[in-house]
Amino acid sequence: MPNLAFGPGAPHRLTSQQFGWSVYEWANAAFATPVVGVLLGPTLTTVATDAADARGFIYPLGIPIAAGAFFPYLVTLSVFLQLLLLPLAGVAADRSRYRRELLALFTFVGAAATIGLFGLEGKAYLLGGILFVFANLSYGAAIVVFNGFLPEIAAADRRHAVSSFGWALGYLGGGLLLLIQLLFISHASQFAVTTGGAVRISLASAGVWWAAFSVLTLRRLPEPRPVTVRKSRNPLAVFAELRRYPQTLLFLLAYLIFADGIHTVTTLATQFGQQALQLSISTLSMVVLLVQFVAFFGCLGWERIAQRIGAQRAVIATLVIWIGALLYAFLRVQNLIEFVVLAVVIGLVLGGSQALSRSMFSLLIPRGNETAYFGVYELSDRGTSWLGPLVYGLAVQFTGNYRLAMLCLIVFFAVGLVLLARVNLAQGGREARIGDTENLDGVLVSGAIQ
Repeated sequence: MPNLAFGPGAPHRLTSQQFGWSVYEWANAAFATPVVGVLLGPTLTTVATDAADARGFIYPLGIPIAAGAFFPYLVTLSVFLQLLLLPLAGVAADRSRYRRELLALFTFVGAAATIGLFGLEGKAYLLGGILFVFANLSYGAAIVVFNGFLPEIAAADRRHAVSSFGWALGYLGGGLLLLIQLLFISHASQFAVTTGGAVRISLASAGVWWAAFSVLTLRRLPEPRPVTVRKSRNPLAVFAELRRYPQTLLFLLAYLIFADGIHTVTTLATQFGQQALQLSISTLSMVVLLVQFVAFFGCLGWERIAQRIGAQRAVIATLVIWIGALLYAFLRVQNLIEFVVLAVVIGLVLGGSQALSRSMFSLLIPRGNETAYFGVYELSDRGTSWLGPLVYGLAVQFTGNYRLAMLCLIVFFAVGLVLLARVNLAQGGREARIGDTENLDGVLVSGAIQ
């Protein structure tokens, strides 16, 4: 089992529970990276185009939709549905003794839907769309329940390390599976399958990967804990309760803004490379792979930096580098080599920004309601995911300049940085602990929660 340094000069082994929890990042990255990030969009668009009429329209549920817009609309629909589902999933997990079973349910439903994408051929665009929505909803709900275990399996002084190691495993697992799939697709004829068949097999293999490696996580997570009885019992109450924790609310606002910038850059960087630099799809796929493996080392490196300067300062430093990377994209990037340099810089800060943010948030939430608060956290991660692309799209539409569009995203990192710098983590932790005593009606706390 791997060693991690949880403090300067003080190496610790991951516990069995912490390692099992981390493996889930390796497992679910199969859906996030190869399926959503690379393979499904082009494949579903091709199937929808084949099913379109002479004007290029398809008609799911009788609604006329341009074939090329079908996948983006599905992403939007699934994100909207997540806004409704994720808080419910969080509250349900906190109120139930069967959190592991809920994680298993969401995992295996999502994995089964992903495996079902093997049937994405011919004109079966509607089947593919339904399966993707189910898979993406299940993925989001599973992440909420999964994150809720972090405060239980790791003490406060170890969460940054555990969160960073898990995130690093996710980049490594997603990158490794994508590499295998791209090699398989590029040599499909040697396996007596068509390129389309190889893509469908790859999509299904992501679901198998997700389900299979999740078994280790489910076997090692803590036993059911006694249910904490709280005054708030519904998702809306969690939002109202946030007003009592101003530092938690300020952190969420900061994260909401800079996470939107991160998602927009990572989502549209390949389009930037294709349109502004005329790079091929195969070249861009290799760059995506490079980012995955660089991000693995970046996660672990920023955790070490956080040990020395603190997690909050470390994340602020990553946001400064993000701003520098966007300035570099605007002023300098002209060819493949410079684009690769940009990708490496992004990879180095990508995981650190997100992994340390997750562990910081875990220090700002009251006990017994961890999963419900992580449901709100995931909403912050996804709820404005349309705003950054909107700003980028408007800049392209009115200027036709992809460099300027990328530059406009600096505002998300700058505003997020300013807000994050104002968060007082120590005060926020005290507010959450005070909230424990004020919100609980005779709490029964398990030994795993300290």
